[in-house]
Amino acid sequence: MAHPDNLEEKTNEELLELYRATGRLDVKQALVLRYLYIVKTIASQMRNIYVGTLQMEDIVNEGVIAIMKGIDRYDPERDNKFETFISRRIRGMIIDLVRKNDWMPRDFRKQVKTIEDAQIALGRSLGRPPADEEVAESMGMDIRKYRKLQRMSTMMNVLSLDMITDDEGEHQSLQLSNRDADSQPEKAFLKVESRQVLAEAVNSLKEKEKMVISLYYVEELNMGQIARILNVSEPRISQIHSSAIRKLKAYMATYM
Repeated sequence: MAHPDNLEEKTNEELLELYRATGRLDVKQALVLRYLYIVKTIASQMRNIYVGTLQMEDIVNEGVIAIMKGIDRYDPERDNKFETFISRRIRGMIIDLVRKNDWMPRDFRKQVKTIEDAQIALGRSLGRPPADEEVAESMGMDIRKYRKLQRMSTMMNVLSLDMITDDEGEHQSLQLSNRDADSQPEKAFLKVESRQVLAEAVNSLKEKEKMVISLYYVEELNMGQIARILNVSEPRISQIHSSAIRKLKAYMATYM
């Protein structure tokens, strides 16, 4: 049953003004439903950040809370349009959730070793190289998480074996495979020894630097796509990427 003042007929701006004047819970609930589409849209845009770590449902639930808090804190005289104001808050909320859930697992090295062992064991029993789905199933691991760990492993190989010797400091593609490294004993040794140190180096970066490194090397997005996800300019993404690479090279040079 509709409220006497017909909330469904009011514009979003009128509802915001009414809530500021009355603080009515039914008005706030109506606003949350009106703006829920923003959470779902941004969650879809930023899916590459949290897939394998969080579910869309987690993002939507947290987004509802973010909208409710945003409605209370929004000041039309000081802030931009509410859509812009809440979009910024939701993007920040998703990045915070990813940070709290550690996009790079603390036991990353152990998990990669477990995957490698499972691949070898399954390959022997099948008499052929196993498919990703087969290895993931044998480990009881979600296929998305499995593939993300594989991409992280590739990122580590690229950064530790290639980027640290790149004088330009700009690595633009995933060119180094595990097989390339393992075919050269000295590089294979370096890969194993440096993985943990490099993982620590990545985790020591600022949050946006970690996010750019993850999206660029792990999710294999380009600078333009990352710029749209993080809602900043493409030159800014390139700047953040370069800064992160310099820090990683310095960290690894000290280790070496």
